[in-house]
Amino acid sequence: MNYPNKKEHTNKTYIEYGNRGMTLESDINSSNSYYLDNNIAVIYKKPTPIKAVKVDYSKNKITEGYYEIPSTTDYNGIYKGKYIDFEAKETKSKTSFPISNIHKHQIKHLVRVIEHGGISFIIIRFTMVNKTFLIFTKDFISYFENNIKKSIPLSYIEEKGYLIKDGYNPVLDYLKIVDKFI
Repeated sequence: MNYPNKKEHTNKTYIEYGNRGMTLESDINSSNSYYLDNNIAVIYKKPTPIKAVKVDYSKNKITEGYYEIPSTTDYNGIYKGKYIDFEAKETKSKTSFPISNIHKHQIKHLVRVIEHGGISFIIIRFTMVNKTFLIFTKDFISYFENNIKKSIPLSYIEEKGYLIKDGYNPVLDYLKIVDKFI
């Protein structure tokens, strides 16, 4: 089949893995910009620590590198005098969230944040059902420690987590949920 732009359409399916989670990340980044611009909170995306091995200085480009240490979580900052740290994940599953999507060192980090008086949680977006939840680390850990399953059912997340409703500004007002526990 040819389209008006003369390009031929094929039915080949391409799976692109490079930008998984970018929609959620974009929504969180937008919300964080709103929080910062309105002096509500200071929360940033943490960069992944990469060790540059080869650099093309003429192009200002790293041509070879590796992850120096495992990164902890995606975001951290401060809100109402409290340290906040969280991970953001998307899943295409309609029924559960694979526990393997969160690495053990990330879980350990989120637990340590709580032990030191901070607030930690995971924001999970179920893309196929268009729902985004905030689940506090203690509830995530409770399931993780008391079950041998390799995924957390959506029903558990609906019961223990909090639905983050889509909005205009901020796009994802996750701090409205955090407010209930400060």
